[in-house]
Amino acid sequence: MNINATLFLQAIVFAILVWFTMRFIWPPMMKALDERAAKIAEGLAAADKAKSELANANKKVDEQLALTRGETTKLLADAEKRAAAIVAAAAGQAEEKAAKIVADAHAEAEAQSVRAREALREQVAALAVKGAEQILQREVNASVHAELLGRLKTEL
Repeated sequence: MNINATLFLQAIVFAILVWFTMRFIWPPMMKALDERAAKIAEGLAAADKAKSELANANKKVDEQLALTRGETTKLLADAEKRAAAIVAAAAGQAEEKAAKIVADAHAEAEAQSVRAREALREQVAALAVKGAEQILQREVNASVHAELLGRLKTEL
């Protein structure tokens, strides 16, 4: 065989291989590559969209956190004001109760003082009657001299 004929046959076989590849293999391969490129582009677009949605969600979360912090601060301030008002009211009530207790104690002391004076007057009156009995050397009738003893009590 001749080398030229072999080269010519190989060139024909190569041309048939190129034609067959361009006709049957190349279009599905290009279609698969285009589909893959489209999927990659869709994935990148979805990633960009998700990234922007994430940024929006983070922004909304930050706004909500700021709003919640403001409300929490306001609630804490209100709670502190209420606590101070409750403490002030309790202190006022305690002062009122203390004043009432002191007033009751003063009244009780005054009542005991009055009772002690009355008891002392009774004792002084009894001693005066005994002293008068001894001076007169006779028995004094208490029912007859009740008026005299009453005046004596008031004078003491």
